[in-house]
Amino acid sequence: MGDEHTTAAVQQFLDDLAENSPAEPIVRALLDRSVRRLHLLCATLLHRSYPRLTQPPLNLQVDELLGAVAERLLKAMREVRPGTVRQFFALANQHMRWELNDLARRLDNQPAAVELRDGLANVCNSSESGLTPNGLRMLDAIAELPEAEREAFDLVRVQGLTQAEAAQLLGVSLATVKRRLNHGLRLLTERLADLKPANTTSESS
Repeated sequence: MGDEHTTAAVQQFLDDLAENSPAEPIVRALLDRSVRRLHLLCATLLHRSYPRLTQPPLNLQVDELLGAVAERLLKAMREVRPGTVRQFFALANQHMRWELNDLARRLDNQPAAVELRDGLANVCNSSESGLTPNGLRMLDAIAELPEAEREAFDLVRVQGLTQAEAAQLLGVSLATVKRRLNHGLRLLTERLADLKPANTTSESS
């Protein structure tokens, strides 16, 4: 229930932003109201997808990442005005990845052992620097997915949300999230068919 109240409050702040009110106080209030959800997204992305940043020498903490992302959003929202809760959290996700990629590049002087768990999903989780040409192809393919499919893929396979959580965040049914996720994965499989490992043959049906 609290999550529903958060969604309604975030939407109200976004509606206020659409008017000619001073932007920064509204954005700060918006960030304060959504801080718990942003903290969860930061924690999930950091620990699932960039675990090496939590280890020496960086020892990145979730609160540090959240603070950096909040600063990025304050600057970005001077110009970008998301109109919906969905667009706001998509913008936040984007800046989380940019911040983590910036930090990861600083550690890329030495090869980083990033654990890749889910094939396609985890290639986009590692830092962009140091990726192989095939890794860059995967990143490009994910970025080129239709918006709805890309959002579902990002929330479930990258951010680590459950399909039910993603449905709530996007304001759609669970069945819709499943359909978008399956369609996105099908498109990625088609575009990257030549990269499929020899032992993964799921084309037998």
